[in-house]
Amino acid sequence: MKKLFVAGIGPGAPEYMTFSCREAIEASDVIVGYSKYVELVKPLFSEKEFFDTPMMREVERCREALRLADSGKTVAMVCSGDAGVYGMSGLILELSEEYPEVDIEVVPGVTAALSGGAILGAPLTHDFAVISLSDLLTPIELIEKRLECAAMGDFCIALYNPSSKKRADYLKNACDILLKYKSPDTMCGTVRNIGREGEEKEIMTLAELREAKVDMFTTVFIGNEKTKRVGDRLVTPRGYYLG
Repeated sequence: MKKLFVAGIGPGAPEYMTFSCREAIEASDVIVGYSKYVELVKPLFSEKEFFDTPMMREVERCREALRLADSGKTVAMVCSGDAGVYGMSGLILELSEEYPEVDIEVVPGVTAALSGGAILGAPLTHDFAVISLSDLLTPIELIEKRLECAAMGDFCIALYNPSSKKRADYLKNACDILLKYKSPDTMCGTVRNIGREGEEKEIMTLAELREAKVDMFTTVFIGNEKTKRVGDRLVTPRGYYLG
């Protein structure tokens, strides 16, 4: 069988990898992925064959995964978090018409909104939106519109890719949009290096978040009007009666 798994490995630590993801990789001959994600799984599957590419070469990477599968090898395309949340499953499926004999199976994983949320406590217990601040593939005007709509609806928000060397002020600008509709005292949190060495979390207000220093390894959480701090955790009440 010509088989290609598109598997989300979670944030990187073995304990965050789902059993189905581990089974898929173990069943594969070749592991394909973005260089940094391949580095995370190499120690666990050192006997496998590997193919990786740097960022901005996603089409090449996906085509190679499909080509290898079409040649008869069982392939695992690994993605950080979940393969369908800013991952490669969509692109693989778009390209799959070029390789009609390859059987593709998407294997779900734990995305940063969930793993980071667990570290902070329970910030996403109610309705929430996930928005990436990276404008490499999405116009900044559309990102800003989505931020504004989520803020107007008082959604809890998880922000991916909040900052980089070229986008140092993007989180500050995002906070300015959110502050049009949310109180500066809205409870927020950040988690960096989820499930990896150097993991750290911080809880702050939206006003404080505006000045926070974050990077591409940070996931940002913005609460709704009910979100509160409970000890060293964030909680967004679902509305259960506590009396």
